[in-house]
Amino acid sequence: MRTSINKNIQNPNQFKQQLLTWSQQFREVVFMDSNDYHQNYSSYDCVLAVDAFTSIKTDYQNAFENLKQYQQTTKDWLFGYLSYDLKNDVEILHSNNFDGLNFPDLFLFQPKKLFLLKGSQLEIQYLHMCDDEVEEDFEEIIQTPNLKPNFQNPIAIQQRISKEKYFEKTLKILQYIHRGDIYEANFCMEFYVENTTINPLEKFQKLNEISKPPLAVFMKNNKSFLLCASPERYLKKVGEQLISQPIKGTAKRFIDPIEDENAKNKLINDTKERTENIMITDLVRNDLSKTAQKGSVKVEELCGIYSFEQVHQMISTITSKLDSKYSVVDAIKTTFPMGSMTGTPKVSVMKIIEEMEETKRGLYSGAVGYFSPTGDFDFNVVIRSILYNQQNKYVSFSVGSAITSQSVPEKEYEECLLKAKAMREVLS
Repeated sequence: MRTSINKNIQNPNQFKQQLLTWSQQFREVVFMDSNDYHQNYSSYDCVLAVDAFTSIKTDYQNAFENLKQYQQTTKDWLFGYLSYDLKNDVEILHSNNFDGLNFPDLFLFQPKKLFLLKGSQLEIQYLHMCDDEVEEDFEEIIQTPNLKPNFQNPIAIQQRISKEKYFEKTLKILQYIHRGDIYEANFCMEFYVENTTINPLEKFQKLNEISKPPLAVFMKNNKSFLLCASPERYLKKVGEQLISQPIKGTAKRFIDPIEDENAKNKLINDTKERTENIMITDLVRNDLSKTAQKGSVKVEELCGIYSFEQVHQMISTITSKLDSKYSVVDAIKTTFPMGSMTGTPKVSVMKIIEEMEETKRGLYSGAVGYFSPTGDFDFNVVIRSILYNQQNKYVSFSVGSAITSQSVPEKEYEECLLKAKAMREVLS
């Protein structure tokens, strides 16, 4: 089905930039970059998939069944996204809030051309129909000049929920918690710009440069763009093993090493942040147990602290072994949307989120990634991301924080602004 060719790359970081620049000629693009962040679970340093041979694009109705059929029929590499609103296919839920982006709920494509980079080793996989173009394309890529940023005018970013309204809504969520309806809710708000034009490639390069996250993605589906600087893995499958790495717990980084180390230690010992993380770890264990072999769900690491360019994060790692009676898509459907972006208990919280938030989440807090021909997969959590509809001239990014019984609205608001910092900087 595919022709595979290996190349040795002398300057992998330069090659990644050339690959991304070269990809812009195609209608469908997924570029994934680990930014040399060597985690235990990363398979590649960089992946590029371009040019759809086949694709699936649908709203939430029957989406997971359609995806299952598509994945089982193609038995090939598939790249794309699952939006948060696929929750409506999993449970009896609705998404009636305002949507300025209008992306499809689900989109994946089978690329004609695929590049997999690990260290200095590049594997190129082309479908047979276009494998005569490999050498010509490779020459074109290595001759692609690195683009110099062309600074655009800053744009005026608006906030969908005002500070006062945010406090009001947080207090309402706290009432639900104190009443015992829920334990934790991930409450998000949107920042947006109307009637504007941005250069998506340039903005992604800037966002990726200032954040250097392990699960960065540039995605293009015709006029719809995702510029994603995510540090979080939603779910990965390798053989029969499933790996989930929810993030709950955030602390600001400082230039001064002593101050920075203090912030890190404060996060390690923060009871509220640990409680948030443990609640979600428990939820993920429960979700994974739905498709797991008996006794195979394990917490590999609880509340580990990891440092990124902008923030320190608290990350837990939970694994399970997939029972052979379940399909690979079942493993996703039974854990979607990810607990770190909902809260607990999941269904009750999702109803409250819909009531409190003022924007349809869409691709934000969904997942982007790939399926391999063997049925392995790897999907991130779409956070720290800019979304852009070129046709509607609409730019959007959202941020959120977990509200628990110990939450102080002012501090939750500050955490949201801290998470918004990189996207704001890139756009303004």
